[in-house]
Amino acid sequence: MEVRQALADIAEVRGRLATFQRFDGYSGPAAIASGVVAVVAGVGQALVAPEPHTAAQRQLYLLIWLSCLGIALAINYGAILAWRARNRGAQAKVQIRTVGMSIVPALAAGGVITLALVARGLSDLLPGMWCATYALGLFASRAMVPRDVVIVAVAFGAAATVLLLAPNIHPLAWWIMPSAFGLGQIAIGAIVRLDRSPTERMPHA
Repeated sequence: MEVRQALADIAEVRGRLATFQRFDGYSGPAAIASGVVAVVAGVGQALVAPEPHTAAQRQLYLLIWLSCLGIALAINYGAILAWRARNRGAQAKVQIRTVGMSIVPALAAGGVITLALVARGLSDLLPGMWCATYALGLFASRAMVPRDVVIVAVAFGAAATVLLLAPNIHPLAWWIMPSAFGLGQIAIGAIVRLDRSPTERMPHA
């Protein structure tokens, strides 16, 4: 009986710790909106450079998807800043710091690698690298998001593997990024939206 009670106490402590770690500032609607932006960007690419081959087309590809990234970051981090403005407590401060330590390094690494690949004329590797670094960022922040987001992270990792290694895929084709980031972000948004942790039902100090 004492062993069962001890195990139950450990499970409760773990549950409380997970509740504290869960970051409430992620916005399901913001993630979905950024996914929709990626789908729209894919349609735009399909109209102007469906399978970039020339230098000019590849520059246009970069313009489209880096603009999409900027809009997505503004939407998602804007939602986080709005959440922070509503939550001034110590827990919110700790959560913001932890989020920065988990996912921002992956974003920074992605930016540096992007510059390196573009400078060396290796833009075909960009979509796979973007999927890989985003998967790493999701894994790094897995304790702060709903558990099912890890499934999306695995999918991003699988997409990265295919895009980097499969010989018969044009990685810059218009449908690649909407399929990966568009659908991936929409899936993450739906998971966050449907998840109802205890901390989401309680006001923060």
